[in-house]
Amino acid sequence: MPSSTTIKLNSGHEMPLVGFGLWKVNNDTCADQVYSAIKAGYRCFDGACDYGNEVESGQGVARAIKDGLVKRSDLFLVSKLWNSFHDGPRVEPICKKQLKDWGLDYFDLYIMHFPISLKYVDPEVRYPPGFTDENGNVTPGKASIQETWTAMEKLVEGGLCRSIGISNFRGVLLMDLLRYAKIRPATLQIEHHPYLMQEGLVKYAQDEGIAVTAYSSFGPQSFLEMDMQQAKDAALLLEHPAIKKIAEKHGKTPAQVLLRWATQRNVAVIPKSNNKDRLAQNLDVLGFDLKDEDMKEIKGIDKGLRFNDPLNYGVAVPIYV
Repeated sequence: MPSSTTIKLNSGHEMPLVGFGLWKVNNDTCADQVYSAIKAGYRCFDGACDYGNEVESGQGVARAIKDGLVKRSDLFLVSKLWNSFHDGPRVEPICKKQLKDWGLDYFDLYIMHFPISLKYVDPEVRYPPGFTDENGNVTPGKASIQETWTAMEKLVEGGLCRSIGISNFRGVLLMDLLRYAKIRPATLQIEHHPYLMQEGLVKYAQDEGIAVTAYSSFGPQSFLEMDMQQAKDAALLLEHPAIKKIAEKHGKTPAQVLLRWATQRNVAVIPKSNNKDRLAQNLDVLGFDLKDEDMKEIKGIDKGLRFNDPLNYGVAVPIYV
């Protein structure tokens, strides 16, 4: 049976199961891509300070609202807190800057991008700051996750965000956060594809009432253009014989099978495309079901292969060791 098109978050708000990811969307095309995605039916957009395209994302949203395609209340807009703004007093000012960049009064969801505190870099010096400080060094900050989370809770209390969440957390950090969180994380966003299923983490989060969002649903595809050796060494999931066979059986594309594999397990997805046909295909992943044997075959692909690890970029932040 077709799935619900949304997930009910523990904050009481509804989040679309299929959204549009803004990572690596070029500045010169971003506004048009957001507008086109809204026109195609997308209502959730997943952005971040680190993506460097929040101004342009907001321009696309504003144009769609002005043209009467949607109202603000129809959209679920997501952004993320970067590592160098984890100090408690830095959280609200940077969130307000990001809201201003988007042209918004509030975010539907604001996520701690990584469980990493880095030295503060003034936005006037470099923005987005990336992993290095003003001297080009990776310098740890002093904020604990508890300090940062407490500051994020105040964003909800102040009406700047409706829900708050986390990303790139492992189970032990989530267990710790739940000990002191006054507002529980509404979502956990993780790298999640058949090469990296993280089944235990997904189950733990969902059992705790925390919605899971998958990024990089197509596995190595997102990382090839970054010249990452781990991605070059991995067979493309979109061309994997098992995925192609299942796609042919259902009359779907390999991308639709990969996305349905997630959404059928109530894991949200945030693919992106600038191709009109693929935009529509990626959104159309709730109206069919994979068979039990399909799910079992896909499960056999798991390699525990992670691409989005700072160490893979040459950044000495060993959060997954």
